[in-house]
Amino acid sequence: MPDCTVVVITYNDAARLPRAVRSVLGQSLRDLEVIISDDASTDGTPEVAARLVAADPRVRYLRRRHNSGGCGAPRNDGMDAATTPYVMFLDSDDELPRHACKSLLTEIERTGADFVSGQISRLYERTGRLQPYYPWLFARRRVVEGIREEPALFLDSFTTNKLYDLSRLRAARLRFPEDVHYEDHVFAAGLYALSRRFAVVPWTVYHWHRAPTNESISLSIDDLDNVRQRVTAARMSDDALRRHGAGDLVPHRQRRFLRQDLRVYLNPLPSRDLVWTKEFASIVRPYLEEIPGDALDEMAPLDRVCCRLILDDRIEDLRIAAGSLTGPRAAPRSAVQHDGRTYWGTTVSPGMDITRLRLAELPYAASRLRHEATALSTDGERVRMTVRSYDPFGKLPLEWKAFLQLGGKRVPITPRPSGDGGYVSEVVFTPTGKCDPRIGFTRTSDGHTTTDRIIVDPRTEPIELPGRTVKAEGRAAYLCVRPVAGPRPVWQRVKRRLLKRYSTPRNKLRAYKVLIRVLPRRGDLALFESDVGKGYSGSPRAVHEELRRRGLPIEVVWSEAKGRGGFPQGVRRVRRGSWRYVWTMARAGIWVDSHGFPLDYPKPRGTRYLQTWHGQGIKSIGFDAPDLRGDFDRPRARWRAAVARWDALVSPSAEFSRVFLPSNGYTGKVYRCGTPRCDALVRGEGARDVRERLEIPPGRKILLYAPTYRDRAKGSGRSVRADLELMADELAGEWVVVLRTHPVERYRVPEHLLHFVRTAGSYPEINDLMPASDALLTDYSSVMCDYALTGKPMLFFIDDWDDYRLSERGVYHDLLAIAPGPCVTTTEDLVAALRDLPARHAACAERYAAFRELWCADEHGDAAARIVADFFEGAH
Repeated sequence: MPDCTVVVITYNDAARLPRAVRSVLGQSLRDLEVIISDDASTDGTPEVAARLVAADPRVRYLRRRHNSGGCGAPRNDGMDAATTPYVMFLDSDDELPRHACKSLLTEIERTGADFVSGQISRLYERTGRLQPYYPWLFARRRVVEGIREEPALFLDSFTTNKLYDLSRLRAARLRFPEDVHYEDHVFAAGLYALSRRFAVVPWTVYHWHRAPTNESISLSIDDLDNVRQRVTAARMSDDALRRHGAGDLVPHRQRRFLRQDLRVYLNPLPSRDLVWTKEFASIVRPYLEEIPGDALDEMAPLDRVCCRLILDDRIEDLRIAAGSLTGPRAAPRSAVQHDGRTYWGTTVSPGMDITRLRLAELPYAASRLRHEATALSTDGERVRMTVRSYDPFGKLPLEWKAFLQLGGKRVPITPRPSGDGGYVSEVVFTPTGKCDPRIGFTRTSDGHTTTDRIIVDPRTEPIELPGRTVKAEGRAAYLCVRPVAGPRPVWQRVKRRLLKRYSTPRNKLRAYKVLIRVLPRRGDLALFESDVGKGYSGSPRAVHEELRRRGLPIEVVWSEAKGRGGFPQGVRRVRRGSWRYVWTMARAGIWVDSHGFPLDYPKPRGTRYLQTWHGQGIKSIGFDAPDLRGDFDRPRARWRAAVARWDALVSPSAEFSRVFLPSNGYTGKVYRCGTPRCDALVRGEGARDVRERLEIPPGRKILLYAPTYRDRAKGSGRSVRADLELMADELAGEWVVVLRTHPVERYRVPEHLLHFVRTAGSYPEINDLMPASDALLTDYSSVMCDYALTGKPMLFFIDDWDDYRLSERGVYHDLLAIAPGPCVTTTEDLVAALRDLPARHAACAERYAAFRELWCADEHGDAAARIVADFFEGAH
């Protein structure tokens, strides 16, 4: 007997059926059978199935005489015909990953569970991208002792991502209903009610194909009968729970309807007409009236507002509110603030409470206005429109200037009061390039600006102009300008092909090696680079400013990575990696850098290279770091050659020299006179407008949160490990968090936390943030060594300390033994430490002094001056 049966249901899908069956026959679990369960197809499915049966004896074919109109009947047929201990279900337009059956079979036999559920992922056929569905549900491998232990798993009501113990399904007489769509919801409700224990695995076991022309039941949401079927399935699911003695779970299953099923129809609602929307509301309303109030209260604020509007039969308001669920999440037209609470619309009602979004508490630069465009027209070159602007949270000051932003261009506009608290603008503009037009208001008192995209009717006809189209885009229908692809001139096509063929990294390196042999070096030309071109910052900036102060006759060119900015006026720049960059590297007699110029580029003869490095601390570096400590000769040889280019190295401390020099194999000249970028900290200097630029309210203390990245999760945002939401709930009245993630990280602060968290990842210089802050929160970042110069409190959030030191990065010091402040592993402990910060800081005074002596003893505030005097003036 085979170990597993996979039932492949199909109807008029002859073209894709072979792909689905092949995904089963190609499983790493070979001992299985495939049952094709055909719901009376009228296309070539029988012939295709016959060929599949003939090609592999593991395939069987069942065919119904009459079409059942749903998926329940063919699934039941396949389940009845199965002869194996375990069964899975597969739709003919989807696929199983290669190890799905074997991994699930291993898990169900290991755990003795009634069924095993794994991650289902949407596969977008146009791009090949996989997107996990509710990944947090499958984040960890576990055995669940019944659904009451984790009722949130009602969100996983899929049939196809599970392996079932067939004998238990038959003993429980659990079958799919055959008279309704979304039968898997009903089946899942019974399954959860009857299962004593089940397992969950974190890997993907099902590829749910999303084709551009997919016409599956779950995507046929334009049909109002689809809405009726889903509501019917919801009621049947509730009845199944009650029938099996699990009536107490009905509210939890209804939360699934509110969170998932209802949102399927709410998201595209702005594009529906009023008749469709009204009929939709009339179908859904009776079921919503059955759901307990506490289930509605637990919904996200705007989802709850939509439910309230459905219940109150406010159809036009419903379409407006639904437009805020997706995309840029537009602000409402109006809002009411009462007793510290904020309500959507014009009346105070518990169901309309949106306080949790914190929209009324955002700083001005992040505040939300609403702009709606009407009467779009064109004269053939320009676009004319009327824009109504709403200020629902009363954020606009008495004096402001308004503009239309088109990419990097601003067109002044003159909004007029509309009489209802809003403004009306007649806007005329010439579309250029590709952009999403925005309306902005600049506060004249301090220059802070807030901008929002422009909402249009989803049914607005596109305006075709030479080379571009102005149209509505997205479910929330925002105005956009898009270029029209047309034939390019011959010379442009030739240029593009030549650049693509010859302007490659390999050819640039070849050209560079030729240039350094034939071009003379310019002793008065210096190429500066900070953080691989990410900005004008760090020690290279301090050295450059000292050069300018002394007026030395050295021409400085800065390397600038693509898409970066923040360089002051008058600084000459060259884009990193460009041909001009290659030319400058070959000609410059001086290189100054904080991280590393391209590794494979040898230093020209006669060029002098000052390496300032970018930090010191407890983390392993060089050949001890994860990317080089492996026994792989090529990357280690590349780094060894790169280090050999250095003529001088800035060493902030004796401890840095003790660790850094041997771990990188450096034997050249060392400047032991402190760090140029820290000179300002020693002198107590820094930007004086930090609080104003970041809109820190008076009386609030600043907590600078600067975590480092994790080597195994660069760009994932996982370095932000403290619970910012909990911190906001506990500390928002006293503190503001200034979040400065590592440059390689990607983390977006949720909008509802922007009243408490200020994003400073792109702030030009972190050393400007340190003097302005009242305390530092970090983990293993080298920022701790610089911050010690301020003498201010430090806290360390190290919930992954064992993993970080043993298997992630590795460390040279036991942070718990030397930390100059409290080390915490939970956000609750962090909050407690901040509330008792003066006493905690005083208790660490002795360790703080020792920490500062270890890392900062050589910092005297004159590092840049001493280095410039020796490396530049002396040589010059």
